[in-house]
Amino acid sequence: MSAESNHSGRIREVVSHLVLMFGVALSIFPFYWMLVMASNTTPDIFTYPPKLVVGSHLLENMRNVLDNIDFFGAMLITLLASLGVTVLVLFFDSLAAFAFAKYEFPGSKWLFGLLLATFMIPSQLALVPQFVTLAEFGWIGSLKALIIPGAANAFGIFWMRQYARGAIPDELIAAAKVDGAGFFRQYLTVGLPVLRPGLAFLGIFTFINVWNDYLWPLIVMTDPNKLTLQVALQQLNGVYGTDYSMVMAGALMSVVPLIGVFVIGGRHFIADIAAGAVKS
Repeated sequence: MSAESNHSGRIREVVSHLVLMFGVALSIFPFYWMLVMASNTTPDIFTYPPKLVVGSHLLENMRNVLDNIDFFGAMLITLLASLGVTVLVLFFDSLAAFAFAKYEFPGSKWLFGLLLATFMIPSQLALVPQFVTLAEFGWIGSLKALIIPGAANAFGIFWMRQYARGAIPDELIAAAKVDGAGFFRQYLTVGLPVLRPGLAFLGIFTFINVWNDYLWPLIVMTDPNKLTLQVALQQLNGVYGTDYSMVMAGALMSVVPLIGVFVIGGRHFIADIAAGAVKS
């Protein structure tokens, strides 16, 4: 009976590993396919059967990208915008979430319900009011137009509020109050250290979202010398024809920083989750 149970357990383990390997391969394939397209010529991309191996034109296609657009200038603007929005979102969203999770104040439930209701509103509806407001401030074409409108969002507050409710014990808040800590001291000394895994996820999510955003930078960045990476890459599309291998090389170059952010942030996220599991 014991041998049969061990055999069944071994089969389940093998099946689980096979499913995980299939999922990993499925997730990695789009990046590999992008590398294949970026390292071949455009005629090679459209051959049948399609090429599935990495070609020898990667450096040539990357050079064409650098010759056609200000890639590193656009990357710097995108990096500043992504970092600015991420820092502001982490601060404002976690601060609001801490208040909603651990404090009862008049109208808090109604206010949180109103916040959740904003999920129902398509973000495209806010484009015109936001543009008019920023135009009144004279911010169109500047980094402030990319950063300030994204300084806080309903999803981040909701996510961090749900995380804070389960992660921060009420006893810790009560002990901080006994020590005479005010709201901001409680937030800084009790809330933030506990919220690190949730903040790591929100930071990665926000950074990637801002980095890949196309529509809003296209509207507000009117100076052709101050384009974000996604808008600059769109300029690689020609009027009479498109060099798809060059476009894919640009896309490949644009995701390299994202992979670095995901590796660094994901490591902290997993380490904090593991530490929390050991403590519990």
